Amino acid sequence: MTTLSPDAPDDEVVARVLDGDGEAFAVLVRRHQRRLLRLGWGFFRDADAAEDFAQDVFVKAYVGLAGFRGRSSFATWLTRIAYNAGINAKRRAGRYEPLVSDPEDERTLSPEDQHLRTESVQALSRAMAALPEKYAICLELYFREGMNYADISEATGFPVNTIKSHVFRAKRDLRLALGLEEGESP
Repeated sequence: MTTLSPDAPDDEVVARVLDGDGEAFAVLVRRHQRRLLRLGWGFFRDADAAEDFAQDVFVKAYVGLAGFRGRSSFATWLTRIAYNAGINAKRRAGRYEPLVSDPEDERTLSPEDQHLRTESVQALSRAMAALPEKYAICLELYFREGMNYADISEATGFPVNTIKSHVFRAKRDLRLALGLEEGESP
């Protein structure tokens, strides 16, 4: 087989995997692993559990890849698998806790900035923990993962207008919890 370009679109990489190039799946893992680790961290708040979660989601995706129809992007399809796996695991274990800070981001901050960020993250974490789970998940996917409403709908199964409502209400509730004025970002 010809060498796969590192910037080949996901659908091209998927086609290569389906044509028998098992090593091409590693390209998809590299591209999407960080997102799945963040989602896993949000669900489990444990690095090892997040890694196990990401690995489990990739295995499910690999096994079910023939069922990928391309009606949505591969990233959305993969997020749907991750969302379902995480929700099912959390139903057995407890509540979803959204990720409000990427642990790797703090390495470049000064000690003072780390302290300020820690205080801000703790305040935001408390406010996010008070949100209804469905709001927190939609907000996390919208802001943290940069997904649009249609993709969040595809991933969660909620209608698009429900997603919009959940994001709006979550932002409103966060503003109130953090004591921000209307128009200020949470």
